[in-house]
Amino acid sequence: MARAARSGIFVTAEMVPRILAMVARGDRRHDIAAWFGVNQGRIKEVEDGEHGSPPLAPADDLPPSGSPGPKAEALREAVGIVRRVLQESGADGVEEALGRLNKAITEFDKNE
Repeated sequence: MARAARSGIFVTAEMVPRILAMVARGDRRHDIAAWFGVNQGRIKEVEDGEHGSPPLAPADDLPPSGSPGPKAEALREAVGIVRRVLQESGADGVEEALGRLNKAITEFDKNE
């Protein structure tokens, strides 16, 4: 079976404080890896200090805990609904569209 192409994404110095803070928060390693587009081995390298030991990123600089895939899927569905509302209702649908979008963002940002 053929291997998937490399993503070309590497752990950068800017990622390390956020990764370490997510580890300290108790996030699952595979969720952290998914947020950054790397594999779990890179997260382990960061944990082991291979990228230095900078101060942890502040909590408000972290993505929400939980797997990004289901969050992104739900957000994408909500955006599709918002688009339909705006296409069908125009300016009359702005209030409904904003309400739906704000609700979707709140759900996306929940820590799980």
